[in-house]
Amino acid sequence: MLDGVDAFVRVAERRSFRAAAKDLGVSPSAVSQQVKALEERAGVPLLVRTTRSVGLTEAGEIFLRRSGPALAELAAAFDETRNLGEPAGLLRLNMPKDVIPILIEPVLAEFCEAYPRIDLEIVTSDIPGNLIEEGYDAGVHLGEMLDNDTVGLRLTDPIRFVVVASPDYLEHHGRPRVLADLRDHSCIRMFARGESGTKWVFIEDGRPVTVSVTGRVVANDIGLCITAACKGLGLFFTAERLVADRIAQGQLEVVLPDHTPTSDGLYLHYPSRTHILPKLRVFIDFVSARLKR
Repeated sequence: MLDGVDAFVRVAERRSFRAAAKDLGVSPSAVSQQVKALEERAGVPLLVRTTRSVGLTEAGEIFLRRSGPALAELAAAFDETRNLGEPAGLLRLNMPKDVIPILIEPVLAEFCEAYPRIDLEIVTSDIPGNLIEEGYDAGVHLGEMLDNDTVGLRLTDPIRFVVVASPDYLEHHGRPRVLADLRDHSCIRMFARGESGTKWVFIEDGRPVTVSVTGRVVANDIGLCITAACKGLGLFFTAERLVADRIAQGQLEVVLPDHTPTSDGLYLHYPSRTHILPKLRVFIDFVSARLKR
């Protein structure tokens, strides 16, 4: 009864026989045969095939809507019972680069030692994207970026953002006192989500205010931007917890503290129709416990 259903769901989600075949570890022709057999049993075409793309017929949309969640639950049931003794398998996670120092680096070695049968694959991306289509078990992003069709589990408290600069920079260029002063300063910009960080968002009189900034340094690596700020190359806007040590050591100072915003915090999110597998559950519990500690 279930023959071909998994193949159909993979093709429908990936919009590609080749990508679905790669996910399933079989040849594209094998996937095509399975889907064709399923269509024969259903009595109607489920997919529209062209030389460039794969789409769903009306019947295919109905079949995917009904079979997808059931298949996911069935797969979860097999995985849960199979891994009842010890969580195992490949855990694929998606998160921004600047989350790595907060979330992964402090726990990576301990987690791998505690769960030797779980393989971790971490891919950095500033945009949550579609976890199912891209083949991720879960992602880690700011709460305000998440869609309604994902389940979010809070990992951190709200995160405060600050503007920082080195004492040397402030001595030579002055300290900005109001938001308008930022236009006269060199600002280190973080390249993310296809934008070069030219707009910083602040809070003024309880409302968000966007300020356009300029500067000679633009990078897509958070560590490089922090180092540039410490070297006196300009002001930098970032999460306070990422520079807390540098502030405590006197390498950086906070400016405009009354105008900096607070994010909802980091959430681990996964598709709402996916049951939490043991490998993901132990990762959530492990990271949450250490973040609280």
